[in-house]
Amino acid sequence: MAPSTTIDTLTGALVARFLRSHGYSETLEAFLREAELPPDVGQGPDGINDWTIQRLIEEKKTYDSTANFERYGQDEKKSTAWSEPAPSNPVVVQTPTSANPLSVSVEQWQCPRDDDEQDATARSYIVSTGSDKQVHLLNTEEGNAAVASFPGISDSPVLSIVSILHGRYILMTNMSGKLLLQHGHQTLDTRKDHAKYAVKVIVFQDKSISSKWWVATAGWDQTVLLYCLNIPESNASTLRIGDPVARIKLISNPESLLFVPHVDTNELLLLVSRRDSTVIHYYQVEADDADVDAARENGPREARLLGQQNLAPHSNTWVAFSPADMVLSPSDPGLLAVATSTLPHLKVMIVRLLFPNATADQCGPTSTTDQITQASQAMANLAIQNREDAAILVQANTFASQTAYSTPQLAWRPDGSGVWVNGDDGVVRGVETKTGKVIALLKGGHEPGCKVRSVWSGYVAVPQPGGHTVREEWVISGGFDKRVVIWKT
Repeated sequence: MAPSTTIDTLTGALVARFLRSHGYSETLEAFLREAELPPDVGQGPDGINDWTIQRLIEEKKTYDSTANFERYGQDEKKSTAWSEPAPSNPVVVQTPTSANPLSVSVEQWQCPRDDDEQDATARSYIVSTGSDKQVHLLNTEEGNAAVASFPGISDSPVLSIVSILHGRYILMTNMSGKLLLQHGHQTLDTRKDHAKYAVKVIVFQDKSISSKWWVATAGWDQTVLLYCLNIPESNASTLRIGDPVARIKLISNPESLLFVPHVDTNELLLLVSRRDSTVIHYYQVEADDADVDAARENGPREARLLGQQNLAPHSNTWVAFSPADMVLSPSDPGLLAVATSTLPHLKVMIVRLLFPNATADQCGPTSTTDQITQASQAMANLAIQNREDAAILVQANTFASQTAYSTPQLAWRPDGSGVWVNGDDGVVRGVETKTGKVIALLKGGHEPGCKVRSVWSGYVAVPQPGGHTVREEWVISGGFDKRVVIWKT
């Protein structure tokens, strides 16, 4: 149903059409007069009159079938309940240029300007990338004044950005498929290993070797690339990205990436979701110096697939949705929030990760008498599906409108009590982790009906006039109304 069509008008149109088609002229006149409806209601090819009783029944059946897939938690007051106070007051930030923001976040950045060379202290800035190919840094203190802009840093709009070593280095990906390494205001290295649209970059520091950092990028050339950076203690200007050490070739474009340590073995895994698939893929990241040297000579190796987890295990359709965005819980290392590509509304899933068993593929039959039959295989598959289904804690409709061209995004609240999701209606919604219910609606910052492209959430140390700082919980959103909005408590 169109948003502008009210239930009363639609009902009146259906009744008027029925009376007119069956020749009840006097009843029709009395009905139109009492209902204060125009005389031509119920006839003509306008949007209201396209509705029929049969279409309403079909819409009701569609709604019931989708509602059956929703799953809400128990409404209990536990530690995962939505915490108060929560951000709700909008503050519109003035950016140096007027362009649609593609990515907004709070990142640490060292020496963003030429005159800051003597000050190597990292500070937190609001980082906004726009469709005009520029990157802007804004202060977090009152007024949010612009600190620096990088108009020529990229030959195309920047889609993703991440900070390394408290802002000592910055990694960015853009629509040309390039990966850029930034140090302060200098660009140290640029690589173009993706054919187009490098939509995501993530990093992870190796716990065993503090100087080793893993970098993964996702491109719309149906490829995920894995890099290994060895960052020296000094001489930061000599660092280079280097060749990729591994790659993942998919049959459709990747949607989201996530580094996750195994909860039992602490082995680093790379989680990948792709378009037109409801499955999360678990890939092995481990690589030694020999693999890095071999990649330089023979090209990147193919990453090993360790396992997968289906987010629609009992679905009998070809594809129901894609996990468009995945974010790990800040309070639980095995809990994942997923924003889906479902139409016409975004759905949120809270999922328990099912880490693959490293020895599963090495285990054979327990004895020579064991035989794999069709029935035993079906029972094994059903057991896997039941386990995957039990891992889905919450699957809820947020009623955030989106289309096939939307970019679903979510961000955890820093205490893990809920997630924020974007939408194409100018509203940012807060969903409670425990129940999956929409608790908060952030309105008044973006224009109604505009596309909210990016959303970020976290604690921010806000400088105060007396020289001290106050930690505040912020939500930052960027929309296609050319606005960057900070939501404060």
